[in-house]
Amino acid sequence: MPDKPVFILYLYGKAFLNRKGIETLGYSKDTKYLDGEVELDAAGKPTGLLLAKPNAMILYSTLGKTGKLDRAGQLNSTLHFYRDLNRLGMTSAVDAGGGGQAYPDDYGVTIELAKQGKLTVRTSYYLFAQQAGKELQDYERWIRMTKPDRNEHMFYANGFTTEGAGENLVSSAADFENFLEPRPELPHHMEDELERVVTLLVKNRWPFRIHATYGESIERDLAVIEKVNRSTPLAGLRWIVDHAETVTDDQLKRIKALGGGVAVQNRMYFQGEAYWKRYGAQARQLPPIRKMLELGLPVGLGTDGTRVSSYGPWPSIYWAVTGKTAGGLATWQAKDVLSRHEALQLMTRGSAWMSGEENVKGRLAVGQYADFAVLPQDYFTMDVEKIKDLESVLTVVNGQVVYGAGDFGKLSPALPAVAPAWSPVRHFGGYQNR
Repeated sequence: MPDKPVFILYLYGKAFLNRKGIETLGYSKDTKYLDGEVELDAAGKPTGLLLAKPNAMILYSTLGKTGKLDRAGQLNSTLHFYRDLNRLGMTSAVDAGGGGQAYPDDYGVTIELAKQGKLTVRTSYYLFAQQAGKELQDYERWIRMTKPDRNEHMFYANGFTTEGAGENLVSSAADFENFLEPRPELPHHMEDELERVVTLLVKNRWPFRIHATYGESIERDLAVIEKVNRSTPLAGLRWIVDHAETVTDDQLKRIKALGGGVAVQNRMYFQGEAYWKRYGAQARQLPPIRKMLELGLPVGLGTDGTRVSSYGPWPSIYWAVTGKTAGGLATWQAKDVLSRHEALQLMTRGSAWMSGEENVKGRLAVGQYADFAVLPQDYFTMDVEKIKDLESVLTVVNGQVVYGAGDFGKLSPALPAVAPAWSPVRHFGGYQNR
């Protein structure tokens, strides 16, 4: 579609604009970003390649300039997105927030659909501060305006606990995980900013999660959380470290001592080669899931979708049971590879812990929600290489069929046609036509 502007994001490291996209955004040799680079050719014209250096601000900023759907388009897009999650067998999700997703403005469409009974994925969410240097004010405002234990018809403010904060507690604590670039050093003022926010959250009994890729960052984060705990005890408050690729054994023990858990994602499935090229072959599992389990830590397995990775669960499960990247590089030792039962358990009940719902979802058992998916093959015995491409043939949420295929196709609820008219799905098909 050379006549349409196209923006393609590759993880958090780079992005690509086609010629029409460059023209539409008005990018030129004079387009400058403090954190990022617009690559130029020999003639001084943009090639369309955008490089994140040292963080992803250039990518977020460009994405923010690409336009916004009207309300009808947002409703339509959200309905189809949730249906696609159902197609992949998803009945539930935890949203850790993200750049450009401001609360409450950008949550209205989903709440509207939930109140209409049209939400087909049981969703809990954390509130993600958007403006660097103003995070404390955001959380102070959200604590005043939100209600504990709120359930908006299957759209939860962090499950059955209270509202939750993260994974961006303060921007200064975020260690950008672009393995194409060197590890960033967190600024010296990080500790003071983080302490103020964590203290506020603990005093108000708000669960929280914090983005931390490298052990060096986790060391400083833990020092702050331990300091807060001495003056304002966590006392069982649920909190989570997100990602934790190079967390150390000692840090894991300290996380456990503070009652925390770790949410891991398959970022190494996509970035394993880049990490090895920069740091060399690793004897240690990254992230060290096996060690986390040995220590008895709560662990959830996820995707880090949707912006920079597949939103489907199966590539993540495939990575967990093979230790291989998308390119086929085996990055784990055999002793670290998870069993299929372990991987499935971490994706389901393990992830339910992250929203305080491990007692009501994640298992097929009396007293659990009536949510399940039927697969076309036996997950426990099928060819492992086909796991990453699994799809559901029947997905049920809250006791209602929300997706059907093949023999169950007639049970699938009707959806409005994809909108707007220029949607690539209308021209090339959807995710399934890869």
